[in-house]
Amino acid sequence: MTALSILDLVRVTEATDARGALDNARDLAAHAEGWGYRRFWVAEHHNMPGIASAATSLVIAHIAAGTQHIRVGAGGIMLPNHAPIIIAEQFGTLARLFPGRIDLGLGRAPGTDQVTVQALRRTLGGSDNFPQDVLELQAYFAAVVPGQRVQAVPAAGTDVPLWILGSSTYGAQLAAALGLPYAFASHFAPDQLIPALEIYRERFKPSAQLARPHAMVGVNIIAADTEREARRLATTQQMSFANIFRGARGLSRPPIDDIESYWSPMEKAQAMQMLARTIIGTPDSVRAGIDALVTETGADELMVVSDVFDHEARLHSYRLIAEAGRDSGDPKP
Repeated sequence: MTALSILDLVRVTEATDARGALDNARDLAAHAEGWGYRRFWVAEHHNMPGIASAATSLVIAHIAAGTQHIRVGAGGIMLPNHAPIIIAEQFGTLARLFPGRIDLGLGRAPGTDQVTVQALRRTLGGSDNFPQDVLELQAYFAAVVPGQRVQAVPAAGTDVPLWILGSSTYGAQLAAALGLPYAFASHFAPDQLIPALEIYRERFKPSAQLARPHAMVGVNIIAADTEREARRLATTQQMSFANIFRGARGLSRPPIDDIESYWSPMEKAQAMQMLARTIIGTPDSVRAGIDALVTETGADELMVVSDVFDHEARLHSYRLIAEAGRDSGDPKP
């Protein structure tokens, strides 16, 4: 059985404010823990009114405090936005508060638009230093060595596990070279999924953190009791993608009955290309989709995004996905 995890967007919807989004994320994590999900991640996004996880380490603390054993982490921190020592201090503190439960996924994109990049005081060449920044961060989490003049307190000795995130072959090459687990963002950028996984596995070098490759694949899954209801729920995410192309990043919208009336043919084509790895349907359809994706990719783990507007419907979707995941790979009666 392939492990299932959750990437939560901490959506601010037209029915909730930011506090509601944060509490809904914590509630989802508590349920996910009982349903057998392995980890629960949130991501760094800036200047997006519909996503409340910009202060990612604080959101992780909120979620971890409301759960008992599920791993909680970042999927991810956009490392070029920050000095590595600051991230080490934040995640080292989280590791002290919640030992053995914190993950740190690292990306090199800004997680925002170019105007906000300037507000973040980020230099445009910051991503060029990404490999060196990852190594520096890794060193801060290791035990202090004699003569070390700069420590990330209280990170030293916590050995917070690092992940490399990516939507191209660049991240795959880096994760392989450093011997780190790799998560591919095929939930919004699926085009290079298979080539990236092949490069990662072929070039992987064992490390102190990881003896063999571990690949996580991002996937959108919307589950409901009927195919029709699942397709209706999926329109919330489809509208969000259409709005991105329109330059109108707003709050999450309730589902509609006819998505064709909302987007243009060009917006539909763009959105469906980005959502090509989406699985929508009943538990049987979801089980078949999971089986097919794992067979094709050999994924060690799936990172599931179920972007559903209503919180109760989203909980129901994740519960059905967990049940389908437990049954995946079993022959049909």
